[in-house]
Amino acid sequence: MILYPKLYLNNVKEINISILNKYKLKGLILDIDNTLIDYNKNLIEGAKEWAETLKAEKIKLCILSNSNHKNKVENVAKELDIPYIYFAQKPLKKGFNKAKEMLELQENEIGVVGDQILTDVLGANKSNMFPILVKPIEKKDIFITKIKRPIEQIIINKYLKKIEKNK
Repeated sequence: MILYPKLYLNNVKEINISILNKYKLKGLILDIDNTLIDYNKNLIEGAKEWAETLKAEKIKLCILSNSNHKNKVENVAKELDIPYIYFAQKPLKKGFNKAKEMLELQENEIGVVGDQILTDVLGANKSNMFPILVKPIEKKDIFITKIKRPIEQIIINKYLKKIEKNK
């Protein structure tokens, strides 16, 4: 289903080289809000080391954010030393395609990591990329995201039931 991730993890730092190799992923497109930073713009502990470890393994990283606050996105990108795209208008394919060009990879080599189904997972699936859903860092969200969370929780519950049934 287009709203289902291929992988559902507790946080971005659970993504390691063995997972990436298993799914033949050579690059990651990363959301920032509630994926890499909290509501107060604090980078999650260990994120910089996590990114450095992946880069040392030749994994390409790029930020794709719907935020229109360039400074916020740019600060995270500088901290992690990776390229970025802000005001991406996810789930539209335009931003995903631009990120793909920046990474210089094929769709099937790219994982998309984010905390929202209706932007990150949907956009990844529409762009034929590998969607990785992570749990939000915290409950605090911007207004529009708060409205979407109950809908997304219904989808997650159905997804988890399907996964459990297929075990």
